[in-house]
Amino acid sequence: MAGSSKQIVINRLKRIEGQVKGVQRMIEQGKRCSDILDQVAAARTALYNTGVLILEKHARECILGDDDSETTEERLEELVKVIRKFARS
Repeated sequence: MAGSSKQIVINRLKRIEGQVKGVQRMIEQGKRCSDILDQVAAARTALYNTGVLILEKHARECILGDDDSETTEERLEELVKVIRKFARS
């Protein structure tokens, strides 16, 4: 993953880490379950969207990259495998 893309992903993950720590604090403080679940849903959505971003970068940089060691068919198979694995999560 290239420099600026890597930093974007790292920043998103740090934000998600903060959200998860916030959920932990909410539980420790005995906050309402509905409020906790709202924050869990927000963190899950943020993590999913980060996964989509990484998948997009993988398709653009890794699959369509300049490395000639693999054929187009092999690269396509790798992309399909990654998409299937991500879709199951």
